[in-house]
Amino acid sequence: MCRSIKTLRPPVLPGEATDEDIHAAALQYVRKISGFRAPAAHNREAFDKAVRAVARATAELLGELEVRGQSVRREG
Repeated sequence: MCRSIKTLRPPVLPGEATDEDIHAAALQYVRKISGFRAPAAHNREAFDKAVRAVARATAELLGELEVRGQSVRREG
């Protein structure tokens, strides 16, 4: 796993993860697994689609997590 992806849930991240935090983590993940920092034009659509899908899944996960009996639900 890419070490530059940070934990996005409290209490590790003070406060809630922003959409920008979630997008940055999704981008780093897709870059790592695809092996492309910046994909060629013919791969751009697939790359961007994957980033959006990972960001949606991440937001959903963060919205449903409960940490030590405390809800970490995020609106969005």
